[in-house]
Amino acid sequence: MTLEIISAHEVTFRGEVTSVTLPGELGSFTVLRDHAPLISVLAKGKLKYTDPSGASAEHEIAGGLADVNNNVISVCVY
Repeated sequence: MTLEIISAHEVTFRGEVTSVTLPGELGSFTVLRDHAPLISVLAKGKLKYTDPSGASAEHEIAGGLADVNNNVISVCVY
């Protein structure tokens, strides 16, 4: 699945991932392959992802929006 992390100024990350954990307003949630479509408001916290090699990374975000559809996770961050 593809993760895109986008700010007002640049595309911070675009690549293939196996999982993404996002800081939702009602608590953190994880997105895996074939997740149901959703749109969520994000709170301040850590966005974490794992790539196909098993390496993990995280980004501190101040909030934003996430759109999950057809194995593409688009995250617009503040």
